[in-house]
Formats: sequence, structure tokens, C-alpha cells
Amino acid sequence: MSDVIEPIPGIRPAPHRTLWIGYTLYLLGSLAFAFNGTVSKAILLSGLDSARLSQLRVTGAFLFLLVFVAINRPHRLRIERAEWLPLIAYGVLGVAMTQYLFFVALQYLPVGVALLIEFTAPVFVALWFRFVVKEPTRRMVWLALLIAILGLALVAEVWRGFSFDAVGLIAALGAALALSTHYLITDRQMRVAQPRDAVSLTMWGFGFASLFWVITQPWWAFPWSDFSGNSDPILGPVIGNRPLWFLSAWMIILGTVVPFWLVVASMRHLRASQASVVGLTEPLLAIVVAWIVLSEALSLVQLLGGVFILLGVVLAERSRARP
Repeated sequence: MSDVIEPIPGIRPAPHRTLWIGYTLYLLGSLAFAFNGTVSKAILLSGLDSARLSQLRVTGAFLFLLVFVAINRPHRLRIERAEWLPLIAYGVLGVAMTQYLFFVALQYLPVGVALLIEFTAPVFVALWFRFVVKEPTRRMVWLALLIAILGLALVAEVWRGFSFDAVGLIAALGAALALSTHYLITDRQMRVAQPRDAVSLTMWGFGFASLFWVITQPWWAFPWSDFSGNSDPILGPVIGNRPLWFLSAWMIILGTVVPFWLVVASMRHLRASQASVVGLTEPLLAIVVAWIVLSEALSLVQLLGGVFILLGVVLAERSRARP
């Protein structure tokens, strides 16, 4: 979000900030995240359960980040008493539910549509600060809400009685609400006297998401045999007929850990406000990747709706009054 404290705690600015380096790293991270949507859909279309795939992704990412933090910042493994509840909520609602509901949406919607709907989260955040926190908010928030709703209507093609499955649309909106809690808890953590750095915060988010899945669906019942096959050949030469274990490893490493590192590295050269604008390229890149790899083409009206959604997000992020 554009109003995150700058620079982000735990990320030291580079001695000499270079914008083109920052933008390049962030765009590469966005591209990796965007491609990951297509990879994840290929795995889901092979029959793996959304909850199990979410469990695999968050647990794998947690283990990678745990090793990194343990080696480089071992003191950040400690959790203060006041942090327990926010970190648990961050992991369960902000990470586990966001990931799970997005995967459910992918089973019913094109990758770009699911991501565009999920990206309306900043609109819900702005409304939360306006009506719940009672924080001064510019009237622009109403324009942002109107434009975002118009965009959603165009993407879903409501005049046709909705072009997509209602389950997918509800799941994508649920992912947007869950992502809103992710942003809200992150915003809260940034405002405490000694905010936790971005890497260890993300690590514990994945960690508590993993714990949530272990409780609800233990590892000893994990369907490992489902990874013995290949993805559907009809998905094309890029991700079709690929070993599912390979695509799953891609999802964890190149689709989660690496892009996260690229985004964090970019923040040494960018301010949060600059990064938030570049971050909006992710759904656009996801649409292009899904079109090339999965042949998921959106109509011109749906693409226009996507532009409206992103415009609404930009206006929502700028609606909160600055001190």
C-alpha cells in the first residue's frame, strides 16, 4: 500500500538508490508471481485439492524463509507476547485463507480474472479505515469504490447473467477480503514502536499458515501419490505434460520465495509508494501469461473492466488523508 511507512522496516535503503534497478527487480518479481498463477492452475487442473496445494506452498515457503532468518537474523525468531495474536491472525487469515480462496477461484475462473478481483483488496482496506477506524478519508474513496464495482461488473459481464461460475467469483471476493486483513495487520505491525522486519514477518505468516493446515489436515494424510503424474498435455508445451512434483517445486521456489526476494531487494531502491504502483502490473502480466500459455483470452470489455479495477485500487490507496 502506498501509505506504508517509508522505508519499510528491516530493509536498508541502498547507499545510492537507482530507480531503474528497483523497478526492474520489482517487475521481475511481479512477472514471477504472475506466472505462478498459471503454474498453480495447471496443478489444480490435475486434480489436487486447493487446500492441500495451499498447505504445500505455505509450508515450503516457510521452511526456506526459516532457514534464511535462522542464519541471518536469528534474534527475529523470537516472538514477543504482544505479537502472538496479530501474527496468528496474519498467518491464518492473511496468508492461509488468501492463498486457499485464490486457488479455489483459479479452478473456476481465468487466472487474470481471479487476480483482478483479489486485487480489489485496497478498496476494502480504505473502507475499513473510513467506517471502522474512523480515520479521515478523502471523498475519493467513494469514486474508487464506484469505479472498482463498475470494473467488477464488466469483468464478470453481469448483463449476461455472469459469464463465470458463482463459486469462483465468491471465492475471489473472499480472497480479496482475506488479503485486506493481510494489509491491515501489516499496516498495524509497521506502526508499533519496534516493527518487525518484512522478511521475518512474512516467515511467521507462512509459519502460522502452515500450523493452521497441519491442525485441519495433518501431513500424515497428505496425498503424496497425486504428485506422481504429469500435468494435462492439453495445457500446451510450456506447462503441459510436466511432472507435478516439478511444477510444485516451481510454485514454491520460483513462484513464492524468489519473487518475494526480488520484491524485498527492489525496496532498497524504491519507496513503498513507487512500489505499490509497479505492483499493479502483476494482474496485467498474469493476463498476458495466461493468454500465451493457457489460451485464456479476455474480451475487450473484460480488459476494460480490469483497467477500471486497477484505477479504483489506485484511487483507494490515495484516499486516506495524509498527516
